[in-house]
Amino acid sequence: MLPKSNLRIALLTYSTKPRGSVIHTLELAEALQKLGHEVCIFALDKDGLGFERHLVCQFQAVLAKSAPKEIDLLIQQRIQEFVDYLVDYLSAATRDFDIYHAQDCISANALAILRSQGLIPHFVRTVHHIEDYNSPYLQACQDRSIREAELCLCVSDSWQQQLYEHYQIHASRVINGVNLERFSGDRNGMEAQIQQKFGLGLIGSPVYLTVGGIEPRKNSIRLIQAFAQVLNDFPNAQLVIAGGSTLFDYQDYREQFFGVVDKLGIAQSLVITGVLTDAELATLYRCADAFVFPSAKEGWGLVIMEAIASGLPVITSDCLPFTEFLSHQSALLVNPDDVEAIARAMQRVTQPNIRDSLVKMSQPVLSQYTWQNSAQMHRVHYQKMAKLN
Repeated sequence: MLPKSNLRIALLTYSTKPRGSVIHTLELAEALQKLGHEVCIFALDKDGLGFERHLVCQFQAVLAKSAPKEIDLLIQQRIQEFVDYLVDYLSAATRDFDIYHAQDCISANALAILRSQGLIPHFVRTVHHIEDYNSPYLQACQDRSIREAELCLCVSDSWQQQLYEHYQIHASRVINGVNLERFSGDRNGMEAQIQQKFGLGLIGSPVYLTVGGIEPRKNSIRLIQAFAQVLNDFPNAQLVIAGGSTLFDYQDYREQFFGVVDKLGIAQSLVITGVLTDAELATLYRCADAFVFPSAKEGWGLVIMEAIASGLPVITSDCLPFTEFLSHQSALLVNPDDVEAIARAMQRVTQPNIRDSLVKMSQPVLSQYTWQNSAQMHRVHYQKMAKLN
């Protein structure tokens, strides 16, 4: 049987709020749509507002109702909400999808249930990273979402290797990308509005930006400790922490974080934006002087690519997966466990010659990682899967 040239593709994601795998889903969907495929995104939607951006593909909002705070029960409910919605949707549909592709554990478990009921033939799972869950239930959900997929994809060489070490699964490698129409260093007049909204930009004082909120794997406490050292040399410097919407409740860690902030007496130098619109985030990059991302664990680091596209010098962790696409010439790579090393890098990046060199040397990576290339890589795997139908 010849592979279908135009596929009907269902992409599933656990949220409508901007996180790495959600952005991956949106950008991949639109790139696949532009290649001539018919794509529909199914996403859990807590507030009924959908995605903030206009989409060129179809979108189905899966209502996520109020759920228990206990994480096992919350995840169980979210999986069931996906299952219930898709059962109704597929029973009323006039045509099935050729591909069912989950970008996370929740949607993959829903697809595993549907396949066990004979409602779909198979599903694909992208593993952005593997979590170390304390909960036996969550660990079982993660294991099922990976082991029961007919095809696993991953976005980095390091996670490809770990998938084999943990699960003996040979996952196929795909790539992330960056949308250069959304992220660039070209100012559009919104910068003054963002600076005023968040009180940014005293003359001669660096503005450091990080994206992803306050949580353990973002290494937020060590980052704020490093920033406190920077304030000794730049007393009017600011650290902006943007984003942060997530399923998990990191309240204990957040309390520790703010306890450190209070002890150091630097609350006036810290700006926490919360979730931003697409336009606000793209503008915020242009209002910063450097991007600081000493993360302890990431699937890839899409925000690093966004920062590079926006013309910012980058400070990040000297470990995988970052070192797959960054070198010591294109970023200041630091030990994420070393507060002093993070602080030294934050001080060094203010030097014009270092900043300019980092920006120049990091730009070539943008042409290597595009959503068009990512969509073409996915299409190859999808066509092989479609032949199994």
